[in-house]
Amino acid sequence: MNRRCVTPLHRWSRRLVAVLVAALLAVLVAPATSASAADGPKLTTPLATLDAALHCPSSFTHPEHEPVLLVHGITSTYDETWGWNYAPALRAAGYDVCGVDVGTRSMGDIQTTTEYVVRAIDRINAATGRKLDVIGHSEGNMLLRWAVKWWPHVRGEVDDMINLAAPNHGITGGNLFCVIPCAPAVHQFAVGSNFLGALNQDDETPGTISYTNLYSTTDEAIVPFTTVPESGAKNIAIQSVCPGRVITHVGMVYDSVTYQLVLDALSHTGAADPGRLPFGKCLGINLPGVSVLDATANTAVIAAHFDSTFLTTPVVWSEPPLKAYALA
Repeated sequence: MNRRCVTPLHRWSRRLVAVLVAALLAVLVAPATSASAADGPKLTTPLATLDAALHCPSSFTHPEHEPVLLVHGITSTYDETWGWNYAPALRAAGYDVCGVDVGTRSMGDIQTTTEYVVRAIDRINAATGRKLDVIGHSEGNMLLRWAVKWWPHVRGEVDDMINLAAPNHGITGGNLFCVIPCAPAVHQFAVGSNFLGALNQDDETPGTISYTNLYSTTDEAIVPFTTVPESGAKNIAIQSVCPGRVITHVGMVYDSVTYQLVLDALSHTGAADPGRLPFGKCLGINLPGVSVLDATANTAVIAAHFDSTFLTTPVVWSEPPLKAYALA
């Protein structure tokens, strides 16, 4: 019987092939360090910077609920906007809560600062293996919407998007501020900006995400309030639920009726439904754990940072040009 002779050269060749196959498999299954071209634009901000901006619990211990990501608005931080209201209230309600500190206090080009949100969603999804719910306030909603607009894979990682006081189609404040040089983000949410044109072209609510869009007709910053309704979303003015209720722009992050609608969206399939709120829904003032003193003190902190940030942030004469991916 003939026997195949296995020489040292043959054994070395087999080992080399095995090593190359293993290396190829490792490349194929390794987690991506940034969004691929097929999934959306490549992230240009260093991953270490994006990762350091995300704040999550050391472990996710509430599998009965989807994790929640909170995104702050312009001139603010995660702690200033959410640390005294939604973050502790949602934790007490049994949710794993994460937040992200958007670079430049979210005053820079929204096309770039959205990368903080994209990376945060990707990391939470990877850590839990589940979809997550996202909640934005003010300009934070524009980052969330830009993320699902241009990074298609993100749509598959988000179940609910809940917008609070979103300047979806532009606010006149942006136009007024920018008669002189102003921050890039302010140019972008001015009425008629190229950014908003790209954001709102075609489908305003892409994917299978459940969109809940909450706003106040007495919001002094979102003017006109008719800018808020979003095609394809469940648009709810708080005054349509509780007539005569007065809620300011910052008040949207601690108002009790708004919070009840947010919880309703988080705990049910689909968007929020005011019809599910309990009798007496309009009697409360603030969400659980927030006193009148807390609301007053923290609103003052937010206002102070708003003023100081506007005075110190680098300004430009015109809106940042649209990225190539948004021109297609």
